[in-house]
Amino acid sequence: MARWEPGARERLVVAAVDLFTEQGYDATTVAQIAERAGITRSTFFRHFADKREVLVAGQETLSTLLADGIREAPADAGPLDAVAAGLERASSEMGQTSRELGPRIKAAVAASTELQERDALKTVGLAAAATAALVERGLPSPTAHLAAEIGVLAFKQGFSQWSEAAHDDGKPLSHYALAALAELRTATATLS
Repeated sequence: MARWEPGARERLVVAAVDLFTEQGYDATTVAQIAERAGITRSTFFRHFADKREVLVAGQETLSTLLADGIREAPADAGPLDAVAAGLERASSEMGQTSRELGPRIKAAVAASTELQERDALKTVGLAAAATAALVERGLPSPTAHLAAEIGVLAFKQGFSQWSEAAHDDGKPLSHYALAALAELRTATATLS
């Protein structure tokens, strides 16, 4: 097995998702993931602490991009406009591999209580990063938290629609995330 080949992290994610889909999360071992990816177990552990972490690869980067986009939005942008800027920034890092793996990751998560818990923590982490960025912009905490939660919901809905759409539609994730945000804005207007 080759050591330190380029793309090892991405190969590990693809291998793990394939194995989780084929035989289930609980039945899949780190050794099997490493073998399928063509790397050693020790290389696996250089990239991930355990097999759960494979499905949240890039989570920290995603949270950082979302928060950075919010922070860098124009000073006069309202809370949801700042969230839209964050969604655009975060979406920019999601490529074709993410799109193709989306439905399979969703199925793997749905089939495992442990992965459902990890996915919930991922959502909390995204919301916390967005909330902190909005508070830094001077928003009161309740407003920042609500806007962040709406943004995370828009991202999740947009990602789901994007990953399940026809692969030749040519529309980036940002198109779907911003469309979901627009729908949520409309829905919140009916709450009063």
